[in-house]
Amino acid sequence: MMKIGGVLVCLLIVSMDVGAGILGIQAEVAQNKVNQLRLWIFECRQPSRDAFKLGLGAAALLVLAHVISNLLGGCMCVCSQEEFQKSSPNRQLSVACFIFSWVVLAIGLSLLGIGILSNNKSRASCGFTHHHFLSIGGIACFVHALFCVAYYVSATAANEEK
Repeated sequence: MMKIGGVLVCLLIVSMDVGAGILGIQAEVAQNKVNQLRLWIFECRQPSRDAFKLGLGAAALLVLAHVISNLLGGCMCVCSQEEFQKSSPNRQLSVACFIFSWVVLAIGLSLLGIGILSNNKSRASCGFTHHHFLSIGGIACFVHALFCVAYYVSATAANEEK
């Protein structure tokens, strides 16, 4: 029964991250539909309310998937490098995936946040072009799914070893 629960948790994490990635890419598409004037590296455009909503949804799903994977995966604390080297391979993998999932979360959330802020309705902007922050943040959501599932599986295996 525990294996079925683990599979369901992994499917939940993957579906949330994939949903966040799709929303991020759709937000980029909605942003590109807005009228804009582009001159070399400068552009003037109106913010897109749809891109704002889709980006916000993508960021919320990304954070929720991260919270679920960390809460259900447990905490794999390693206080020193010596303790890390003496620990089991499952525990080492879980710590590495834990760190990478936080890094990918920070990158993805930052990119989505920049895209969301650029589509805030009070900001009609002229300036440097915004280089696909929403779609790259959406792609980071897919990478986040890989590290979170790897973290959950390895942390569960490390907890069963104890």
